[in-house]
Amino acid sequence: MDILKEMAIQNAHVLRIASWILLGIPLIIWLGQFSQRYCSKHYSPQHGLIVNKLIVYGGMALIGISVLGELGFELVHILGAAGIAGVAIGFAAQTTLSNLISGLFLVVEKPFVVGDVITVDGVTGVVLSIDALSVKLRQFDNKFVRIPNETILKTQVTTATRFPIRRVDINVGVAYKEDLRRVRDVLLEVAHHFPQSLEEPAPQVIFTGYGSSSIDMLLTVWTAKENWLNTKNEMIIAIKERFDQEGIEIPFPHLSLYAGSATEPMPVKIQEGASKK
Repeated sequence: MDILKEMAIQNAHVLRIASWILLGIPLIIWLGQFSQRYCSKHYSPQHGLIVNKLIVYGGMALIGISVLGELGFELVHILGAAGIAGVAIGFAAQTTLSNLISGLFLVVEKPFVVGDVITVDGVTGVVLSIDALSVKLRQFDNKFVRIPNETILKTQVTTATRFPIRRVDINVGVAYKEDLRRVRDVLLEVAHHFPQSLEEPAPQVIFTGYGSSSIDMLLTVWTAKENWLNTKNEMIIAIKERFDQEGIEIPFPHLSLYAGSATEPMPVKIQEGASKK
């Protein structure tokens, strides 16, 4: 009888362990994915990733503790061993701990979210994920970049897509002979008739100074953030075409050489019929 009772107890332990593994793990994975889809839809993809990881990691830890308990390990001993191991790992992996704490600050502060375009220490890319230890980026030439959270927290981060609109800056230079008021009117007319240009904030022309061979100015146009690159490219084409129609000259740098007196140009002699070598 004792042997049968012991076998029944062992079979019950095996059944519970199999239930935890075969049923618990798929259920936790499904629950994490469902929560991620829900939070991504109603809040943001960043919240979805965080909730998914919390559910999966927490659920896997619970299953592990339960399985160890079924195998005869007491919970107090497990937690005590985990605490001692945690202290040892903390001293051995200070960088990892620093990245983990920095990740928590990034989650709370939210300088960017998944899908934003950011620049960190000269690296620009789209945020793929914000994890416990690092942030993953995809650059525009399809390179994958992993940046530790500690680096991001200590470095200046520029988020290009934080706000719904962005300003397009186009540098323009015209010849000194041109009527600057007419040039300004032409530029503003091109900007106002561009379909992706916003009326508010209004386009502006800012004269930036006298260049070596041109009068330099800056045309600023506001557009939706998703249209920024297309607006910049198409505006440059539209300005060149309109300047050609209006006969407005975009000069190139000129260089004059003088020898001796500053008022006398260097003599140049053209010899015709020179033999070819």
